[in-house]
Amino acid sequence: MKIQSIETYRTAVPLIKPFKTALRTVHTAEAILVKISCDNGITGWGEAPPTLVITGDSLNSIEAAIQQVFKPVLLNRSLLNYESIFQEISSILVGNPSAKAAVDMAIYDCVSQNCNLPLYQFLGGYRDELETDFTVSVNGPEEMGEDAVSYIAKGFNVLKVKVGKDEIATDIERIQEIRNRVGKNIKIRLDANQGWKPKDAVRAISKMEDIGLDIELVEQPVKASDIEGLKLVTDSVETLIMADESIFTPKQAFEVLKTRSADLINIKLMKAGGIYQAEAINRIAEVCGVECMVGSMIETKLGITAAAHFAASKKNITRYDFDAPLMLAKDIIDGGIQYNGRSITMPQSRGLGINQIQIEGGVSLGSAK
Repeated sequence: MKIQSIETYRTAVPLIKPFKTALRTVHTAEAILVKISCDNGITGWGEAPPTLVITGDSLNSIEAAIQQVFKPVLLNRSLLNYESIFQEISSILVGNPSAKAAVDMAIYDCVSQNCNLPLYQFLGGYRDELETDFTVSVNGPEEMGEDAVSYIAKGFNVLKVKVGKDEIATDIERIQEIRNRVGKNIKIRLDANQGWKPKDAVRAISKMEDIGLDIELVEQPVKASDIEGLKLVTDSVETLIMADESIFTPKQAFEVLKTRSADLINIKLMKAGGIYQAEAINRIAEVCGVECMVGSMIETKLGITAAAHFAASKKNITRYDFDAPLMLAKDIIDGGIQYNGRSITMPQSRGLGINQIQIEGGVSLGSAK
């Protein structure tokens, strides 16, 4: 099974409502799609969204990395030797994790198709259903409360609430408004996206504990590079603290875990550089007794399907943040995971289970199976 061609396509899908965090505001889900075709007729798909403020990847850099770096190395290579290929993808180019992730998931799509297995079964097959949270963008307290109620009405029972953009008092007001509106039985997770300083984070989380806001976890309260600050927050509060932007690589995971600087880890394929490295991060965390969540950027159902296959395959991955496709004005992917409210069902066809992709201009890209 040798790679015959590697093609890239650009796509852009409007969001139903702008997605706002402490780091950025997104109106359109842009991405580079990669298509790997093999000499046995199998086609694999991957996706990489640009997330400059997190991964440093732009549309141009992703496309250039795939076409100018990975393509010359991968053409005519046998995917039956995929271990050596994944090692080379990791070492041939510094950084560029989103470009690596797109190629990685396309290769896994091909290899698992060749084995006649859905990817999640190829990777371990621990479960075939997941439940996602839904994200409440950072806005005024009243608007966030209204959004939270609308998501609960659609069947979601876990909310991931964005904070960290303004004063801490405003963030607490936001959470109070949401908690008052949704009641006590809904789980609330906070994501500060590096928006707080360590002592401010301790003060904010401690106050939320004191007034009984019942927060399940707080994700990345401090700057990604501030591991000492992350540990200070983790050690100072009862609420679980999750590392996100602080961990891109297995080595970074090891550094955070050996110092017990976080209680949980959020793995994203676009940070890790794909499933191959994400598996290593999860295994290190599991050995340390630390559970993982798998999250995502603003991606179409293609990238989220790959992340869901990985998440469904592993016992140690216990939380899922896969709401991005539900934020898009249209679904350009035929196949892949299926949503029923918060429930996600894994496809039982081989590989990722992608059938067709609709890109700009009404062009339909099919998959050879």
